[in-house]
Amino acid sequence: MLRTLRFPLFASLALVTLSPALPVQAQTAAPAPTPAPSGPRPVQTADDPWLYKGSDLVHDDAWTFGRLPNGVRYAVRRNGVPPGQVSVRVRIDAGSLMEKDSERGFAHLLEHLSFRGSVHVPDGESKRIWQRLGVTFGSDSNASTTFTQTVYKLDLPMATPTGLDESFKILAGMMSGPAITQQALTAERPVVLAEQREQPGPQVRMQQALFDLMFAGQPLAEREPIGTTETLLAATPESVQAFHDRWYRPERAVVIVIGDAEPAQMEALVAKYFSDWKGTGPAPETPKFGEPSADHPVAASLVESAMQPMAMMAIVRPWTVFADTVIFNQKRMVDMVAIRIINRRLESRARSGGSFLAAGADLSDIARSANVTTVQVLPTGEDWETALRDVRGVIADAQAAPPTQAEIDRELAEIRAQMEQRINTAAVESGASLSDELIQAVDINETVTTPEASYDIFKGAIAAKMFTPETVQEASKRVFQGTATRALVNTHTPDPQLVTRVTAALQTDVVASGKRKALGNVSFDQLPRLGKPATVVSRAPAVADTGIEKVVYSNGVTLLMRSDSSEVGKVYVNVRFGRGLNALPAKPSPAWAADMALAASGVGPFGQEELDALTGNRQIGFNFGTDDNAFTLNGQTNKADLNDQLRLFATKLAAPAWDPNPVLRARAGILSGYAGLSASPDAVLSRDLEKLLHSGDPRFGIPDRKTIESITPAAFRKLWEPLLATGPIEVEVFGDMDAEATVKAVGETFGALKPRKAPPTLTPEAPFPAHRDTPVVRTHTGKPDQAAAVIAWPTGGGTAGIAESRKLEVLAAVFRDRMIDQLRSQAGVSYSPNVASQWPTGMQSGGKMIALGLVPPDKTAFFFELSRAIAADLVAKPIDLDELNRALTPLKQQILRQSSGNMFWMRLVEGGSQDPAILAAVDTLAIDYTRVTPLELQALAAKYLRPDKDWTLAVVPEKDAK
Repeated sequence: MLRTLRFPLFASLALVTLSPALPVQAQTAAPAPTPAPSGPRPVQTADDPWLYKGSDLVHDDAWTFGRLPNGVRYAVRRNGVPPGQVSVRVRIDAGSLMEKDSERGFAHLLEHLSFRGSVHVPDGESKRIWQRLGVTFGSDSNASTTFTQTVYKLDLPMATPTGLDESFKILAGMMSGPAITQQALTAERPVVLAEQREQPGPQVRMQQALFDLMFAGQPLAEREPIGTTETLLAATPESVQAFHDRWYRPERAVVIVIGDAEPAQMEALVAKYFSDWKGTGPAPETPKFGEPSADHPVAASLVESAMQPMAMMAIVRPWTVFADTVIFNQKRMVDMVAIRIINRRLESRARSGGSFLAAGADLSDIARSANVTTVQVLPTGEDWETALRDVRGVIADAQAAPPTQAEIDRELAEIRAQMEQRINTAAVESGASLSDELIQAVDINETVTTPEASYDIFKGAIAAKMFTPETVQEASKRVFQGTATRALVNTHTPDPQLVTRVTAALQTDVVASGKRKALGNVSFDQLPRLGKPATVVSRAPAVADTGIEKVVYSNGVTLLMRSDSSEVGKVYVNVRFGRGLNALPAKPSPAWAADMALAASGVGPFGQEELDALTGNRQIGFNFGTDDNAFTLNGQTNKADLNDQLRLFATKLAAPAWDPNPVLRARAGILSGYAGLSASPDAVLSRDLEKLLHSGDPRFGIPDRKTIESITPAAFRKLWEPLLATGPIEVEVFGDMDAEATVKAVGETFGALKPRKAPPTLTPEAPFPAHRDTPVVRTHTGKPDQAAAVIAWPTGGGTAGIAESRKLEVLAAVFRDRMIDQLRSQAGVSYSPNVASQWPTGMQSGGKMIALGLVPPDKTAFFFELSRAIAADLVAKPIDLDELNRALTPLKQQILRQSSGNMFWMRLVEGGSQDPAILAAVDTLAIDYTRVTPLELQALAAKYLRPDKDWTLAVVPEKDAK
């Protein structure tokens, strides 16, 4: 299948994601591609290579496919991104749809038990073994359970033959002989129940209502992978073992191995450790997942004040992916172009104001159960009926009248640009992403092919004139027809007639909206002209032996650049200007809206519509952000588009536009979901924690409702116009580009800006809150069994302490590992506790060591007691060398892997033109991490983890605070 054209089930709308993703329960340079042969291929009828049976797509010959005598299928591939890493995926064709009523949640529970221990390793030891090999728990070693599969994941950095052999032995034992004992079940069941408890209540209820409606009458409606409390509590070693024996069989397994090793070596390991695996008892038949039926209600409603008012339509049809063929893909492309055109029209309407803030359609095949078109609508205010009617009118217009060829060509141009970029960067696609792509293909009966072959299929559809106004109009009709059309609405006000109103809104005929906005030709030549190019004042290496150069221009702009082609086709651009948070006022202001509205407000004569047209078929990014001591404009581009990427950013600073609609849209979008910021402990943390940790400074956290309501486009411009025009500029360009051309391009763009004025007076830094004997308490309106606990200790900030900040990261890793072992694995109180060290280099203070966990309301005191006990133990005695190794080795491996990419080096030196200590600290990176000792960590713990300095927060249900 052509993954460059795949979209998620629920479209990510412009302001917010309106609905939860499909439930997944989870524990926390390649060779150049072979050109695709020309001409059609016959449909493969042979069983092997097993992936391509029933398909006529070009085989991706970089993969070697095989099948063991016992039925285990495998695929191996050499890939050197990142260097030294090998990624392993083991897929079991068993998810929650394979469970009996009494087994709900067993597939996910078994995933947890398999990680605890197996025939080859005692309880808890696999995590420690992999840590010693550089594996980070939760990211490098992980697993996920969905409706249709369970996937075990391992990314082994710097994979040695010994490490690979040990890892395959562990993984094979996890499949064939997990330790399903009473002891393991008693220990892990609370962890799974904690994971279930920590799910946000409003989103869970929304998802359940949505699935009950969309998949009525099918198992998918009632088979969430997390299971039920009742079935999980009733689980016994015997019942879980029975589930394992039924579904964990070699013929239901796929092993994917890809990485920096010889394919023959990887094949040999699969054969060595998976060949002896035998199934227990007769092989079961995969149950039927059913088909959508029209004999069910067409409407449902919710009253969830913590969720945005919204309306959703779903058109359901039977599952369609039975043969991944060229013609299947080409027909699906036509459908997707039709949906893209509709979505562009919807977004254009939303940007200009009206009845809805955002709306979007999507087409997907779901869990081997249904093919679904979804339409999501976020109304302006609570008038969902008008918003839904207007969205249906846009869809009706697409069905009543064909699109223009210009509209089609615009979508084809963007798809072409995406595919060409995929070809250009294929050599540096990571092994982990390729393995995940193959797993996804296996799960939904698809294949994988080369980027060139995908492009050939696309070009073949164009040559066959499949994208005409008439065919796209027909697709606009087809994708909104099906077995049943259903709608779900969420409101904030109870209404006994709501379902009746939803049914009527769904069935009422609508008038096709004929409001189509046609754009004329737009080009970079229409942007305002910049000034005279600057001259180069100096150019010299910034950091020895890294290839990073520093260039200073006559107008004061500084360029940091690194020409490196290891990431073929990728150039990263980051522009730092002004003074960031340090320049914002320490009082309520419109600063919060910048992430959503500043780029969208336009450049010169161009608004967001014109900017989309200008950049849509090019590799040009446009993102805004705020750091401690700088504002940023950043994007990923390529060598061909670099000049225009730089010109766009420079013109944004020189000639910003101030379209009011993005500000108004940001305000309405945030307010529509503001109640949700009180609906769960983690939502309250996202809203308030940073502000609390900065003693209430309004520059941090999410503003209160009054501040959001008070924003106006005029106030937004008054704040941001001088900030765009003042303060130093540092341009960073790292990647596959020509250094001389880049120096010239920066001189002609940012070098052509007028010398910048000094920024306004900097705002004093916010202090860390004072210690208090009892926790600060915040409340939430969500599930009564949810709470959060946070403890933090002040550390420091600034570049003078960079070496110490790196050692604090090691201390945090040790703390985190102990917290996971004691709070999660032993006590079963929290599913995903975390500990982190934060050290802002752009401020002289504000650093902290912070631990947090989602816990039951009656366990917040236990969390604080345990955290302080761990801190006290780290102060009292040095850790042993094995514990240091298990914390430090994964951290070093993360750095080694990241250092193979240009983004790592760019982030490492950003701000270095203003602070030479940042550049100097590059040379000490390896020493700071590799030479840390237990005594140094003990000294840091004594210095910072002081009981008289800690600060605590508990977020509890409203009823518990009374």
